[in-house]
Amino acid sequence: MARQPQAAITDRLQRARQLHLGLWLLLGCAALLSLSSGASAVSIDTIFAALSGQALSPMEEVVLYSIRLPRLVLGILVGAALAVSGAVMQGLFRNPLADPGLVGVSAGAGLGAVAAIVLGGSVAWLGFAGIYLVPLAAFFGGWGSTMLLYQVATWHGRTSVATMLLAGIALGALAGAASGILVYMADDAQLRDLTFWGLGSLAGATWAKIAAAGPIIVIALLATPFLARGLNGLALGEAAAHHMGIPVQRVKSAAILSVAAATGAAVAVSGGIGFVGIVVPHLLRLATGPDHRMLLPNAAVLGAALLVLADLISRVVIAPAELPIGIVTAILGAPVFLWILLRRRGGMGL
Repeated sequence: MARQPQAAITDRLQRARQLHLGLWLLLGCAALLSLSSGASAVSIDTIFAALSGQALSPMEEVVLYSIRLPRLVLGILVGAALAVSGAVMQGLFRNPLADPGLVGVSAGAGLGAVAAIVLGGSVAWLGFAGIYLVPLAAFFGGWGSTMLLYQVATWHGRTSVATMLLAGIALGALAGAASGILVYMADDAQLRDLTFWGLGSLAGATWAKIAAAGPIIVIALLATPFLARGLNGLALGEAAAHHMGIPVQRVKSAAILSVAAATGAAVAVSGGIGFVGIVVPHLLRLATGPDHRMLLPNAAVLGAALLVLADLISRVVIAPAELPIGIVTAILGAPVFLWILLRRRGGMGL
């Protein structure tokens, strides 16, 4: 009888590994479609020619290397960051409805971006940042709000997840009120920028933005696999995890910092993009179970693939114009999320 649970675990891990390979194939196909589709056609043959080192025409080089490739790389980084952050937060809070917004990253980043857009032109010394002002303000706003929330929830060296959840709601409301005041002060041009940033987009992708946000996201993502054992233990409760020898406080601190870094950097360069952090971990748990050893790497690949595909849809559905990617993720993600809720409402409590 003891073999059956072990066989089931081995079976689940094997399915997770097979799914991981399939997700990499999905990401590869999505990348090819992203590079070859858009207002200026670049054939897949041209992409393979570029990979083999053949010379391209000047226009093909500009479209491929200066526009589409940075956008693809940024989409992969942002999608992976949002999905993995969602999986980590759900494991930390032991609640499948949790997402990175609960730690104040989204609210703080939004406030930073709104402040930069509205006040950037009137505060002379802010001009030194140039085109990087909004991403920098969003990143530091998200990071600062997370650090504040962490300090509020930590007492005598112990971080209370419940206090963090409640304080996150209060902090989000406060940041939303401050953003509302700034929006009220904005002129028509600034309101357009605020709307565009709030809905999310990868249209402004450049190698400079990738160089600024990419290392932060990559370091945060590389740190998350080391949290897998701790998050698996926390699923049984903090007391049980402590008796298993898991350093609970260290795991919670590392999880919060990783999420703050990854999501803050992602939101700073892409704006507000919803549903990726909630839907992707849900789908993977339905497919392979809750083991974070496979959930986290699978979330990274699936999140990247879904955001690349969402960006592709946003570029081609009303070409040559494009939809904000946040609208596409909401249209695709909300029905999936509702389906998950309806599927689980019968007793497998959310």
